[in-house]
Amino acid sequence: MENRPQWGTRAGFVLAAIGSAVGLGNIWRFPGVAYENGGGAFFLPYLFALLTAGIPLLIMEFTIGHKYRGSSPLSLARMSKKVEWIGWWQIAISFVISTYYVVIVAWALSYAYFSINQFWGSEPLNFLVGEYLQVADPGKLGGLVPGVFFPLVIIWVIAFIILYKGVKKGIELANRIFIPALVILFLLVVIRAITLEGAVTGINAFFKPDWSQILNGKVWIAAYSQIFFSLSIGFAIMITYSSYLPKKSELTNSAFIAGFANSSFELLAGIGVFSALGFMAMQQGVPIDEVVSKGVILAFAVFPQIINEMPGFNAAFGILFFACLFLAGITSLISIIETYIAGVQDKFKVSRKKAVVICCGLSALASIIYATRGGLNILDIVDAFINNYGVAVAGLAEIIAVVWVLKKLNDLRDHANALSDIRLGSWWTICLKFITPFILTVMLILNIKTDLTSSYGGYPIMLNFYFGWLVAIGAIIFGIVFAYVKKWDKNVLEMPEDREATKNGN
Repeated sequence: MENRPQWGTRAGFVLAAIGSAVGLGNIWRFPGVAYENGGGAFFLPYLFALLTAGIPLLIMEFTIGHKYRGSSPLSLARMSKKVEWIGWWQIAISFVISTYYVVIVAWALSYAYFSINQFWGSEPLNFLVGEYLQVADPGKLGGLVPGVFFPLVIIWVIAFIILYKGVKKGIELANRIFIPALVILFLLVVIRAITLEGAVTGINAFFKPDWSQILNGKVWIAAYSQIFFSLSIGFAIMITYSSYLPKKSELTNSAFIAGFANSSFELLAGIGVFSALGFMAMQQGVPIDEVVSKGVILAFAVFPQIINEMPGFNAAFGILFFACLFLAGITSLISIIETYIAGVQDKFKVSRKKAVVICCGLSALASIIYATRGGLNILDIVDAFINNYGVAVAGLAEIIAVVWVLKKLNDLRDHANALSDIRLGSWWTICLKFITPFILTVMLILNIKTDLTSSYGGYPIMLNFYFGWLVAIGAIIFGIVFAYVKKWDKNVLEMPEDREATKNGN
């Protein structure tokens, strides 16, 4: 019998997949990316990217995890030992991301508390980089920042408890609570935002199409980039999650549900964010493009300023907004950590509880560097390089290995079709054979060209080298070393049903 843990229900799996996909980037990245790349016109390449890269890759990873019943390294090793290293590479990427992602979730927790009395004062940006993060000059680590460190400890305790309780009683239960709560709370945020004066101006700016941008190649690259990074594909999460599904599980339809749920939330986020930005622009008497931003600045500087200027319910709006960031962040964080917990369990045959203690402990220690005065600068560099040269390239390597080297696409399609109502055909094959690898290759070339001709973010070259290039390359080296440093225990690479058949003498 197979001892692998399982989701309690298919709904639990889908909610967990949605929880992983819906993260901080949905709220603070997508609205700005859409606005910068043609507004309403951006939705055409975005939808095309979802249907030709996002969902096809989701289906492929769901099917790999379900068919081969293991973490990313084990699933790929069962496919072929030659590609096991890609799975460990993906796990190294997840480990790196988890070490800084947890810090941002800690910021959100802090700011939910700060919202009670607008503790950030009249100049939120100065408060963020000065009093709160105490940002040091680039290249300097500085000392530990207590206001970041203690919330960080709280987030790690929450994540540890959820993961320690396991797949069904921990991860699934948490997502059953957190995802509906996130949707309800964010709907309240949006409803409040659209009632603000100037909200219509903001929404019009968000949806107004600039059709002159539709033939711009950078717009299409931006659409594929957003889809790829938003759906948690390419760094072991979806393979790991789908390995916990029962043998008879709908795969294709689940991928469509998760993909469209993620995109729907991004659209909702765009409405809420730009309603608030429209209000801010009107209050300050400036054009909307002067207040548009994304990322850390949008969430922790622009939104606090919006909260300051609101005519009423300031504290409630702030608490709701940052609670949403916390919920979106914690569900994604859990999924990221689960990838390497599962990998350690499979490779080293340790108990789940021991794997959780080891993995969370190591990641927690590494995350402390982001709680220093130099943490924001390091986070910015690591995030850019591990995404551009980690997630995207590992995803490309996975596709090339599965589709072109091992030629497993037909086997995976047959497995998915045997279980799913929506049958895969030439559309799926063409997307994974040609469209997705081509786009990811173009993205890689453009990123390399940009980073070799200029220093990312204007940081010192050596800072980018140590926390950018070295981290990204180190993840690859880790993957190769871990694939060969220890052999799998005898019979582990056999599929559970094959072991059972051998045991019964068939």
